[in-house]
Amino acid sequence: MRPALAPTVSVTVSVLVCASLLGAARAPQGTLPDRMADTGPGTQLITAVAPGASSTTGTVTWWDRRDGHWVSAGSAPARFGANGLVEGAARKQGTNTTPTGLFTLPYAFGIAAAPAGTTYTYRPVRRDSWWCQDNDSTSYNRWTEPRPADCRAQEAEHLVAYGPLYAHALVVGFNYPKPVRGRGAGIFLHVRGAGPTAGCVAVPEDAMRRILLWAKARGRPHIAVGTESGPTAITRY
Repeated sequence: MRPALAPTVSVTVSVLVCASLLGAARAPQGTLPDRMADTGPGTQLITAVAPGASSTTGTVTWWDRRDGHWVSAGSAPARFGANGLVEGAARKQGTNTTPTGLFTLPYAFGIAAAPAGTTYTYRPVRRDSWWCQDNDSTSYNRWTEPRPADCRAQEAEHLVAYGPLYAHALVVGFNYPKPVRGRGAGIFLHVRGAGPTAGCVAVPEDAMRRILLWAKARGRPHIAVGTESGPTAITRY
């Protein structure tokens, strides 16, 4: 008499079901923005992610929300602060750290003209354009033209002096709506140089131009900065 096959089939089916469930558990849970706690109120988002808090390199990706799903519109290698990344609310000025968190992008600026087709608000850098970082100034963490008397030159960035780095840039709204003195000023997304930054996020010039062409006021773009995991994981923001 031929042996019954049912037990073998049952075991095989059980193994397949278990394998299927295991595969489902390991499946990616959507895109990075889908896993974030907040992405802002708009349909455009930039993510700037470093492997860890001490990292000075990582990746910037810009996203569009279409039909209820986040879709990558582009990606580029990025540079971060020379001393890595730190929680934005705990950051201290002058530490060469990039603040983590979810921030607005108030406007763009540049020494070079805006790429043809740019519609995002773009402010041209002039000879008397400064960014005040003086904690004692009423213009702390603001663009000024010209530099006010209460903002010391040694405590401000003369924007035109930054050459290729500020050919194109976006103001990151860190410590911007209601500036806390001593927390930090002048955090931008700008063109990268040869090494890490003083706290900004930097990408290649071509990527910066593509981001400016992509950004739309109606998309209300935000930027989220963070690490892959840990206390400053980007998914927390």
